[in-house]
Amino acid sequence: MWDRLAASDPGLLRLTAGLRTVTAIALALAVLAALRVPVPQLVAGAMAAMVSTFAISEKQRSQQAVTLALGLPVALASVSLGALLNRQVLAGDLFFVALIFCAVYSRRFGDRGTALGLIGFQIYFLSLFVHATAATLPALYGVICVAFACSAAARFVLLPQTPAGTLDRLRRAFRARLAQLIAVQAELLDAGPDDVEKVLEDLRTATARLHETALMIQGRLEDGTSDAATARLLQRRIADAEIASERLGLLLLRARSAERTDTLTLHLPGAPLPSGGELPVRDEAAQALRRDLQALRVLMLRPLGEARGTALAQVRNRLLGYREEENLPKASPAVQDVFRGLGEAARAALGLRLALDGPQEETADDTPATARSREELDAEDAAIEAGEEAEAEEPQPTGLRRPTTRAAVQVAVGSALAIAGGELLSSQRWYWAVLTCWIVFINTASTGEILVKGYRRLLGTVFGVVAGIGLAGLVGQHTWTAFALVLVFIFAMFYTAPLSYTLMSFFVTAMLGLLYTLLNTYSTSVLVLRVEETALGAACGVIAAALVLPIHTDRRTNDLLVEVLNRLADVTRTAVDQLSGGAGPDLVEQARDLDQALADLRAATQPLTHPITPLRARRNTARYVVALLETCAYHGRSLAATAELLPTHPSIAADPRLRGAGARIVHNIEAIAAHVADPRATAEIERGPSIASMLEPGTLRTPRYGRVTDRVLRHLQRLDEAVSGLARPLGITTGVPQPKK
Repeated sequence: MWDRLAASDPGLLRLTAGLRTVTAIALALAVLAALRVPVPQLVAGAMAAMVSTFAISEKQRSQQAVTLALGLPVALASVSLGALLNRQVLAGDLFFVALIFCAVYSRRFGDRGTALGLIGFQIYFLSLFVHATAATLPALYGVICVAFACSAAARFVLLPQTPAGTLDRLRRAFRARLAQLIAVQAELLDAGPDDVEKVLEDLRTATARLHETALMIQGRLEDGTSDAATARLLQRRIADAEIASERLGLLLLRARSAERTDTLTLHLPGAPLPSGGELPVRDEAAQALRRDLQALRVLMLRPLGEARGTALAQVRNRLLGYREEENLPKASPAVQDVFRGLGEAARAALGLRLALDGPQEETADDTPATARSREELDAEDAAIEAGEEAEAEEPQPTGLRRPTTRAAVQVAVGSALAIAGGELLSSQRWYWAVLTCWIVFINTASTGEILVKGYRRLLGTVFGVVAGIGLAGLVGQHTWTAFALVLVFIFAMFYTAPLSYTLMSFFVTAMLGLLYTLLNTYSTSVLVLRVEETALGAACGVIAAALVLPIHTDRRTNDLLVEVLNRLADVTRTAVDQLSGGAGPDLVEQARDLDQALADLRAATQPLTHPITPLRARRNTARYVVALLETCAYHGRSLAATAELLPTHPSIAADPRLRGAGARIVHNIEAIAAHVADPRATAEIERGPSIASMLEPGTLRTPRYGRVTDRVLRHLQRLDEAVSGLARPLGITTGVPQPKK
């Protein structure tokens, strides 16, 4: 059960965020209730505690403490201005727009600037919500100070969270998701014709979740490890385990099929499984495969302290033995490839355990295959520790091209429209339109993203109004019951926020219905007005994004597509160069940059792939292009991992002829990137013979190097096919086939 929780919430980040916020609010309510403050001040204290807790996102505790300390005077100044300008309609509106501009612009200064801007905006909103006046300011000062103190107690004393602790929980989540992926792969063995599509969809989901956790670990390595060498080692082992497990799934699909299974099957929802049926149930090799998949799941899941004993050592030795040709069972070549994949996955599990749990002594139970795997891992560790990682700073845009400046101008214009329209709807609660306009701009970068986010917020608000009406009737004037439900909704809001913006909006609106009940201002018309103001604010946000310094979805996705292609070209060029005998930068880091760029593109295409989009053909094209890029990224990661093994792995030899074979792939990637950046570009896609046929037979057929070279050629061949496949959906013409040289 704990493993399932760890896998569903990597690092327990959602659980911790929800519990810490609820704890801070509950503590503030307890202190303020002991001081016998009136209900409006209780509401203000709860909102201030919530803001001061969730606004701070820095990883280091010392940085969090400084930001929290700086946030208190910002909050006091904001509530003071809100109370003093409450009666000055024009001056108050102008200041609110200026405050919104500054709050968004401050994001250019990193996490601290983002947090202080958020605190300033939300506390000003709080002053409008509780109708703060100059007479109530002293009491509000005390309430806000108590709220910040309770937030500090919840963050640093009751629910402390360190980067190392978060990283440790993320590593546990990675293990759990690895085990879940292998369990789904085991289901694939016995899935019948009626069940295979569902299992294949589960396989895609498990693979994507594993990749998501790997990227989350990547973002925490710098702060959660003791030094750069340890971070590089853990990064490498995580990448090895991810690639080995993904490759194992592809080999299982290929073993089930009479046809070649393309990697696209793993990445494109709805891609059919090639015909061929299933593995024979009573076949001895198939039975051994089922047994060994379960054994691999145990090895992946259990840390060192829970995986000792002779039995597990024998299991590990058996799996690692599949890396030797003489230990493979008698079966078809496709099934033997699965056993080879099991051996490589077991090696990745051993490397992951060494990286996560520290070195362990060799035992008398080690077989020669296990001892060889340990020697390879030790040699890689030494090479990683000796390496130095050089980071090059990329030039940042300036002026109105800077994302924070553009967003600040857009939000300011949208908020001005929301204020004007909101006051026409209600002179008392116009600020709901402004809040919605503000929120739809958070973590969005194009008009399409803002449109989808506004739609989701409106949908969640409508359902939340219905729930709020029902809850207000049930709770009535039971103050502490209402506050208890508020805490439940706040926890649900933070726990579901990364999963569904619609659900988060639902819990926010339902909570507001309870707060209005506590303030004795509840009515059905108030919640209906909330829907109207929300719709108005979303519309103002979309109008501002579309008319003021717009970034259309097509432009943003094209820019991100070019970035992905450039990263892919870098990884491919460097990997092929190293496999050909050259030297280059850290390939694992380059591969992770490619993965992050692809994640950004995937998020940016959500408006194009959303179910409500009326452009079905465009949606299918976007999904197909992203799936092809995911296939390219998989083969790029695999090439990078193989190239990184080259200096220390005794069974891998450099082959200078690979450089020529990879040149066409890099050229085609760069040609596609040039056409996406400028449709008038003249570069053409080159066609020609298969990658394998471009190399003459010879040393490739020797037993020692044949398997690894074949794998490199397969990755290059699939990458070449996937890159060429991008030309058609992107509308790029191809050149004439090139003759074999």
